[in-house]
Amino acid sequence: MRCVKLLFAAPLVLLSACNAARGPSPSVGFDPSQASYIRAPGRGVIAGQAFLRDASGSNVRYAAGETVRLIPATTYAQTRIKNFYGSVKFLPAASIPKVEPDTQYAALTRTTTTESNGRFTFENVAPGRYYLTTQLIWKPKDAPAPEGGAMYEEVTLTGKENGPVKVVLSGN
Repeated sequence: MRCVKLLFAAPLVLLSACNAARGPSPSVGFDPSQASYIRAPGRGVIAGQAFLRDASGSNVRYAAGETVRLIPATTYAQTRIKNFYGSVKFLPAASIPKVEPDTQYAALTRTTTTESNGRFTFENVAPGRYYLTTQLIWKPKDAPAPEGGAMYEEVTLTGKENGPVKVVLSGN
């Protein structure tokens, strides 16, 4: 009986530790002037696809109908991404923190919704450095926990591109 209690309690302790508050430290405030270029006119196009492999590695799951966010790489965003993801570009579903971003920060981003094959496009993007983020989470039948997670990629537009900048969001 004691072993069963430990087997049940251990994952809850690990999950709560993973979901500890993450995000920018309180000393990093959002400066809207650093993100203003997202509202500037531009001719850039970012075209991408978001997907993950399941735990077996043999099946690909496409981020169908998921929100992709285009985020200016401000000091606040850089700190937030680093604190969120650390040194990797993927965060498992059980580790995704529950924190609210600064409302001005959220307002100075753009979003789009992926197609059924996980493809997405941002048009009329001004030159600058950006983060692209999305998540793909599913619960396999009879599985104790969800699979998938959150992922990001970084992209820079110079304004001199002759076609779409291609991006793959796959957590790699």
